[in-house]
Formats: sequence, C-alpha cells, structure tokens
Amino acid sequence: MSNPQVESDPATTPTAAVETDVGSVFVSNYPPYSFWSRESLPRVKEVLGSSPGPSPPDLGLYLHIPFCRRRCKFCYFRVYVDKTGAEIRTYLDVLARELEIYASMPRIAGRTLRFVYFGGGTPSYIGSRDLRDLVRRIKAAQPWDGVEEVAFECEPGTLTRAKLEAIKDIGVTRLSLGVENFNDDILRENGRAHLSAEVIAVAPWIKALEFDQVNVDLIAGMVGETWESWKDTVEKTIEMDADSVTVYQMELPFNTIYSRAALTGGGQENRFADWETKRSWHDHAFERLEAAGYEVSSAYTMVKKGRKCSFVYRDALWRSSDMIGAGVASFSHLGGLHYQNAADWDGYIAALADGQLPLDRAFATSAEERLTREMILQLKLGKLARSYFRDKFGVDVLEAYRGAFAKLQDEGMLAWDAEEVELTREGLLRVDQLLPEFYHPRYRNARYT
Repeated sequence: MSNPQVESDPATTPTAAVETDVGSVFVSNYPPYSFWSRESLPRVKEVLGSSPGPSPPDLGLYLHIPFCRRRCKFCYFRVYVDKTGAEIRTYLDVLARELEIYASMPRIAGRTLRFVYFGGGTPSYIGSRDLRDLVRRIKAAQPWDGVEEVAFECEPGTLTRAKLEAIKDIGVTRLSLGVENFNDDILRENGRAHLSAEVIAVAPWIKALEFDQVNVDLIAGMVGETWESWKDTVEKTIEMDADSVTVYQMELPFNTIYSRAALTGGGQENRFADWETKRSWHDHAFERLEAAGYEVSSAYTMVKKGRKCSFVYRDALWRSSDMIGAGVASFSHLGGLHYQNAADWDGYIAALADGQLPLDRAFATSAEERLTREMILQLKLGKLARSYFRDKFGVDVLEAYRGAFAKLQDEGMLAWDAEEVELTREGLLRVDQLLPEFYHPRYRNARYT
C-alpha cells in the first residue's frame, strides 16, 4: 500500500491555489486511489461470487484501448505507442477473454448493460476488422443490444471514412473527438499526434454518418496557449456545430512528460498557465458557447439546446452504478467495492492467459464514503438535489456537511435553498479544487494516484 503522506496533492490544497503545480487535480473518484491496497482483493472475489440481489444498480462496461500514435506530454493514462500489430491483437484477445470470465460470474451473469464506453488511449487507433471482431466476442459474452449509450473516443488523425462507418456499425451513439486545440504549433508542442487539418477533414464524414451525439474535447491551458490562440480555437469549435463541447483545464499529474521535466528541472518551469488564466479561458469558452446556443451540462460540458444530448456513462458513474472496467489498469466498482486491474502489460496479459482476472488493488467503501463520493462527483454537475440524497441515503447533505458548504458560500462559490445546492459561475470553474473541502480528514493530504 502506498504511503498517503509521501506527497501532497494540489486537489487537497486551499482553493486559492495560484500556480499549476505538479500533481493530479481532476477528482475522478473518492476515496483517493493511494488508499487502495492488495489486502482488499479477497473482497473482490467474494463480491463477484455473490448474487447482485433483486434490485441491483445499473451495470455498465468500460473498455480500455491503450494504444496511441504518440504520447501527449500531459497524458497520465496507461497508454502504449510502441506495440506491434500482433501485440495489439493479443491484447484485444485477452480483453475479450476478460469479459467472458466476468459473464460467467454470479454478480454479472444475466445482467443487462445500460452503457458501454470505449476509452483510452485511442480506441479509434485499432483497425476496423479488429474492432468488429472485438465487439462480436464481447457481445457474445455480454450482450449490449439494448444499451442506452455506446460512447467512443477518437483521435482525428486515426479516422477514415471506412473506420467511422465501422464505429457506427458496432452501435456507437456518442462519438467524442479529441480536438483539444486548433493551433498546430500548440498541438505539436504538447505532443498531440494530429493537426488541425485532420479535424477539418473528418468533420464532414462524421456529420454525414449522423451519430446520435458528437462531442468535441478542448483543453484550456495547453503549453503555448495565448488569449488570441484560445479565442480562435473556441470560434472554430463553434463552427463545427457539435452537439456538446467539453472543456478541461490543463493539469500536471505526476506521471506525465511535462511533470517529470518540471520535477527534475528540465527547462519546463514557468511554462504552464496559472489557474486564474485557465479559468478565464474556460469561462470565455462557456460564454461564447452560451451565445452560440449551448447550455451548461456540467462544470466541463456544454450541450446544444434543442438537441437530444446526454452522457449516460458520466451520470451513471456519478450516481454509483456498477461498472466493469476491462483492460490494463482499468477501474471497476460493484456494490460499493472499488478495484483496479494490473497496471503493467505483462501482468495483465499473463493473468488472463492463465484464466484469472488481472486484479491489482481494491477499496471497500463505507456508507459515509459512498455518500461523500456521490456528493462531490455530482457537484461537478453544478448543482445537487437535496431530495436525491434524502431518498437514497436518508441524509440532508446540507446539514451533514454544513461547515464545508458554509465556507464555500462565504467565498461566493455556491448558494442553496430548500431544494438544491447550486454552484456559482466561479464555483463551477473551480469545482475540482473545491471538492476536497468535503473529504474526511484522513484523506485530505492524500496523493490522488
């Protein structure tokens, strides 16, 4: 088990943080990953061997496709840029095998999937034939014909018209395009594999195939960004007329190329926009998108008014649905138990070749931790329905966490009434740095990895 006191995390520092220091900020789970351990793994087998009960939560599937043309300098995910075609096919084979093992277990067998999410890495990196074969095997083990959403991440330079047709044919309903920026110098500097011309080239193909929803991802604060370049990126994104636009603020998790260079004095100092600047860029994007007919869906995402836009994967996770996370380093959660797969290629492949799930570490949450987790994740939506928490947990979150809410209200970050708690615009822009206010004291200085 890693020592949670080794390094503090900017996510647990005061909300007035100014500089973009090295450390993860985006809060994706609670409690922090540094508290997960191998000692809790027996609980995973116990849960998987038990019945889900008469009224289990919704079940979803996350598939990690860890291949990229190039590793972005800000990327902290488990990805590979050096695998051969044979190695990729080996991985896809054992990935399907992982789902076949799950489908035979009492906790999963016979349950229907509500959502499927292809994440990465770059799911669109793999060939059309390999993609179709993978889906055919997974569907044979765990049918998804009735799913509400199949989401799929794409890197523009990996797409052809034929590959987009294959992606549509396997049932993808939400296509997410990793544009990030429209300035080629910024894309090159940050290690992106694609250039803006590739975005422009694929846009007509995507539109012609009429996916149910197309999302565009942007990152505010990439190295080299200026007000001029950011405004141009926002305007070109609006011209794409996507159904939704997601704007992230550039971060420096510990295991990125940029972070390693900064920690070792490799000439990266003072190259990163501070938080005030990134929030201003983020706010500008939201203002321009609002003027173009979009409305807030979360602290990160704007959706076009009048279109059927949803993000089932996000909403299900933030309401503690069950999820199988398949693939190297993937995360799963079932009935309040969280666990992660082996994070190394050889360990992941070997376990499945031996017919075993490639489990690495786990954490069994308490009732209080499940309440806190849902609350802080749903705050990312910009508001909390107090009745939801009363009905599900028998708790008024405003009373249970009054001290933290009062502090943030005094700082102008949120307000509340009898029905809901709502973030202000400033609170929405700062949300990931606000959430640790609600952490249990034992987690406040934990490294979030």
